[in-house]
Amino acid sequence: MKLIRTVQTIREQIKKARDKKIGFVPTMGYLHDGHLSLVEQAKKENDLVVMSIFVNPLQFGPNEDFERYPRNEQKDAKVAKEKGVDILFMPSVEEMYPEDMSIQMTITNGTDVLCGSSRPGHFDGVATVLTKLFHLIQPTSAYFGLKDAQQFAIVNTLVSEMNFPLSLIGLPTVRETDGLAKSSRNVYLTDDERKEAVALYASLQHAQKLIVDGLNNPATIIMEVKKVIKNRTKARIDYVDILNYPNLQKINVMNGQVIIAIAVQFTHARLIDNIILSANGERVDRLVQGG
Repeated sequence: MKLIRTVQTIREQIKKARDKKIGFVPTMGYLHDGHLSLVEQAKKENDLVVMSIFVNPLQFGPNEDFERYPRNEQKDAKVAKEKGVDILFMPSVEEMYPEDMSIQMTITNGTDVLCGSSRPGHFDGVATVLTKLFHLIQPTSAYFGLKDAQQFAIVNTLVSEMNFPLSLIGLPTVRETDGLAKSSRNVYLTDDERKEAVALYASLQHAQKLIVDGLNNPATIIMEVKKVIKNRTKARIDYVDILNYPNLQKINVMNGQVIIAIAVQFTHARLIDNIILSANGERVDRLVQGG
């Protein structure tokens, strides 16, 4: 595995691989099984796998956890190598943003719901860093976990409208044995909160069962999801919502593909989870867009 830290060197390496299919896995590090499942799929479908590890300051608000976001570069590099990553791009903030950005990217659709409504500017920062990374890596396909389904939808719009010549692959959320979605922020949970956190996925499963059983009123389903979370956790609910997907628009009745998404705030950890369902309530675990 080649570990690269500079823009110039990654450009040189990508230029040498111009005739190869490149699978790209962008991450913020502190790697877990969710990230590694993306690498596994990228290896199956490409000649070369490139992973980036970069905690992007542009997508953190002034009161968010950029400084304390978990990092472990040495462990991440070891894990990436063992998993078969060919090139690990791990730049510094100064390397990615040597000067203050004079170009501001603004996402105008799909950001006033879910996480975007409480994190103004977050997806602008995501779009900016991914634009830079897509230009540098020039991937054939880029792989994202559907735990961040709003991000996947917005990146799809970015790729489509900016005419990036790549496919986006959305893969299933990887979970602990008790159902909790794997996340770098899970380390912030207390022991009691970790036990309570299983209620998040349980609430989504409850919602899916209601839909399969014929309930098609989003407001009623949202109320039922909130009830599960409130009864089983002490967390503060940030949002519970049902939107069509990937357009991320409000709906009055269940028809077509939808996302049921939740976010809750524990003492020191904000956790998100979701499921994407077809019109008849079947789980959608893989999405391919573009290409």
